[in-house]
Amino acid sequence: MSMNSTVLTVIVLSALVTVIPRILPFILVRNLRLPDAVMKWLSFVPVCILTALVIENLLIQEKSSLTIDWPVLLILLPTAIIAYKFRSLSMTVVTGVLLMAIYRNIL
Repeated sequence: MSMNSTVLTVIVLSALVTVIPRILPFILVRNLRLPDAVMKWLSFVPVCILTALVIENLLIQEKSSLTIDWPVLLILLPTAIIAYKFRSLSMTVVTGVLLMAIYRNIL
């Protein structure tokens, strides 16, 4: 498969559109002292993102009702215990991913 200039342009522009919104805010505020209220608000962003991802996988929408995905809930419980005990986002994510991989591939 050959790559012409149009494909290369689309790839480069797509990379820029993806990278700029992720890096530009860090560049703009790296030398600023943000108010404590803003810093406190920003500290909740990782927890909110993780919660949204977990809840999205925990609930199953069937027509007009929501049901719980029980295997996901059973994996969520030990993962939540690890999160509470160690207070480490990376350890929590790794635990959840490993438990889900074990469930899907072995059980």
